[in-house]
Amino acid sequence: MATPVITAVGLRKVYGDFEAVRGIDLEVAAGEVFAFLGPNGAGKTTTAEIFEGYRPRTGGEVAVLGQDPASPTRDWRERIGIVLQQCRMRSELTVRETLELYAGYYRAPLGLAETIDHVGLTAKAHARAGSLSGGQLRRLDVGVALIGDPELLFLDEPTTGFDPSARRQFWAVIANLKQLGKSVFLTTHYMDEAQRLADRVAIIADGEIVAEGRPDELGDRERRPASIRFRLERDAGELPEGLQANPGVNGELQITTSSPVEVLHRLTGWALERSLELEGLEVHRPSLEDIYLELTRTAAEDER
Repeated sequence: MATPVITAVGLRKVYGDFEAVRGIDLEVAAGEVFAFLGPNGAGKTTTAEIFEGYRPRTGGEVAVLGQDPASPTRDWRERIGIVLQQCRMRSELTVRETLELYAGYYRAPLGLAETIDHVGLTAKAHARAGSLSGGQLRRLDVGVALIGDPELLFLDEPTTGFDPSARRQFWAVIANLKQLGKSVFLTTHYMDEAQRLADRVAIIADGEIVAEGRPDELGDRERRPASIRFRLERDAGELPEGLQANPGVNGELQITTSSPVEVLHRLTGWALERSLELEGLEVHRPSLEDIYLELTRTAAEDER
């Protein structure tokens, strides 16, 4: 893995009798999009705020861009960018004026036109912030975080409340950050977002990391049995020998198998011989959301 931009060893945060973060170990590599997933109250926002230098930790060791965030300096602050869950811009300023204002806080900011282009707001450069849609405002939030040319960006649930179209448009902005060579620490509730954008993910539940890895390998997804689902006419007859289907919802049949290619070959060949339709045929492997729900549910049950 590339040189880490974030390292945490035994990180803990305690509020009175409540331990919000319970000795987690975490490493984020330079140039990657790292998604941090977890239900409300799991400790992800607390962890992110410790990394950002805005919340003191109770124990453990943390380094962000090679420095302890508990002792931030101006130089260090200029190397990170932060997009909070909610940001409020001055509605009377245009997109360009807003970025120009924030650029004044940095000694070596990015160019205004370059930043506006990176976040996809060139057509809205002279529009007032108060006239922007929710998705456009979120792009402006990223522009403000990007204007200082940071090495590392923290995005805290950046697409919450977006409609599906706006979310996918915003994903292009996040993907562009990686192309610019930025490292991104992303917290999100959306599993499809993490699946699409992240190089690696970590799931936190009850203050502990319960899984970490690439989205496609988390929870041994690739090794888990697949489900083949379909519907048949009532008089279709018996399935090929050795294939056993269990009833599902809405008249579906389901075959669970570790060899989906072989089973599909036998099943479709059998259907073709009899001129049968396999209505609604689909192959389903456990999704990242399935794994997430399983892991967080198990952690909650263990805690109880």
